[in-house]
This record gives sequence, structure tokens and C-alpha cells, in this order.
Amino acid sequence: MTEARMTTGPSRAEIQPHTMSTSAVAEKLPPSSPKPSPFARPRLSKRSSLLILNAVSIVGGIGLWWILALSGFQFPTPPQVVAKAVQLWQAGILQEDILASLARVLTGFLLGSAAAIPVGFLMGWYTVARGLAEPWIQFFRTIPPLALLPLVLVLLGIGEVPKVFVIFLAAFLACVISTYQGVVNVDRTMINAARVLGAKDGTIFLKVVVPASTPFILVGMRVGLGSAWATLVAAELLAAQAGLGYRMQQAQLYYDLATIFVGIVFIGILGLVMDRLLLFAENKLTGWQERR
Repeated sequence: MTEARMTTGPSRAEIQPHTMSTSAVAEKLPPSSPKPSPFARPRLSKRSSLLILNAVSIVGGIGLWWILALSGFQFPTPPQVVAKAVQLWQAGILQEDILASLARVLTGFLLGSAAAIPVGFLMGWYTVARGLAEPWIQFFRTIPPLALLPLVLVLLGIGEVPKVFVIFLAAFLACVISTYQGVVNVDRTMINAARVLGAKDGTIFLKVVVPASTPFILVGMRVGLGSAWATLVAAELLAAQAGLGYRMQQAQLYYDLATIFVGIVFIGILGLVMDRLLLFAENKLTGWQERR
């Protein structure tokens, strides 16, 4: 019985070396890669997909505008707006209005952003500065800059200064809050690690706080840019001799819808170009960030 049981089949010791050798050979074989299907579609990059979607959106928007203009709405058609823009350009009016509006927006926006960044840093870094400045900033932030425009016109007159001032105020209030939030939201672990390594407050501020706050600052500048354009149009509607908003107001008196649409289109284009420039700067300055 014992001999029969022992000879009924191979022992585990005899099977194990064969099994191990098979697995070892399998491990040495190169992994097989699936063959690409001839019917598989090439995948577009994310950037290419976004550009295609942007083009489709623009064409679709213009097409919808054209359909509404032909369906009884009191809209000028896109060719009529283009013809009016060419007419204003040939007369030199459109260039004058664009330069006047750009000068006001850029001056107020740059001054407002330049003032907001150090104030936001001070508020986020020093408790005393935060306690002194925060109530006033929150107070004026709840008041639209346009609500202050009549008072500014009375105090500063009807020249360029009041228009630039309200644009400055709009850009400043949008950017200072974002900068302050950027400083407050800096990871304290990085600050403590820098202190453990022996870094002084100035070094920590320049090497840790400023880079970590840069994305917040640029977002605040983009928001401030939109507020600056909105404030500019309202300021030019009240007191100006040139500018896209002023031209739109004059066209309203004569029911010139094509000129109004020219102003709207050029304000949108200029604002979009400036926003894309800020977005480009954001991508360059915050390339260290992890992006999805």
C-alpha cells in the first residue's frame, strides 16, 4: 500500500521546479503591446481641442446673431456692422475712440494694480496693517465705483482725472482682496520649514510668500480688468469727448444701432486680448504649479 501510494503520481518536489522555471521564463519575456487598430482615431491634444471649440463657439455665436437680425429683431447684421466699422475707421473716428478708451483703461488699471499688490501684501503679512485697512477696503468694496462717479465729477471736474480715478478704484478693490487672500492662504508648513532652515522674514516673504501669492494676484488682476472696462464705459457715457462709450452714447441719440454694435464688439475684443495676455503671463509665472 505504501509503495502503491508513492508511485501513483509525481511528488510536489518534482512539480515545483517545473512550475518555477515556467514563471521565470514568462518574466523574462518582453511584455506584449497591443497593436493599434487601423480604425482608431488619432486623439487631439487638449490645446487643439480648446481651439476648435473656441472657433465653433465664435462661428455659432455670429450665426445666431445673424439669424436673430434676420428674424425681426432690431439688430444690424454682421456685414452691416463691419461696413460701419470700416466707415468709422476710414474717417479716423474709430482709431481715436480706441486710443482714448485704451489710454484710460490702461492708466487706471495699471495704477490700481500697482497700488493693490503692496497693500494686499501688507494686509496679509502684518496684523496691524490688516486691522487698519480692512474695514475701509470692505466698506468701499460694497459701493460700486459708478456710484461714486457723480461725486468724483463734482470734486475733480469733467477731465480725464475723474474717469481714470474710478477705473483705478475698480481695479484696486478687485486686486487688493485677491492679493490679501493669496498671502493668507500660503501654506504655513512652507513658512515654518523656511524658518527652521534659518531663513529671515524678508527671505521668507520673497522666496515663499510672493511666489505662492502670484496666482491669486493674477486672478485679481483679471477680475480688475473686467471691472475697469465696465467702469470705463459708464464713465464715458457721462462725461467724455472721445471713446468707445462716448461714441455709443452719441449713436443712441440717433438710433444708430450699427455704431453701437461696433463699440460693443471692439470693447469685447480689446478686453479679450488683454485678458489673454494676463492669462499668458499667469502660465509663464506659475509654471511650477501642478495643473490638471
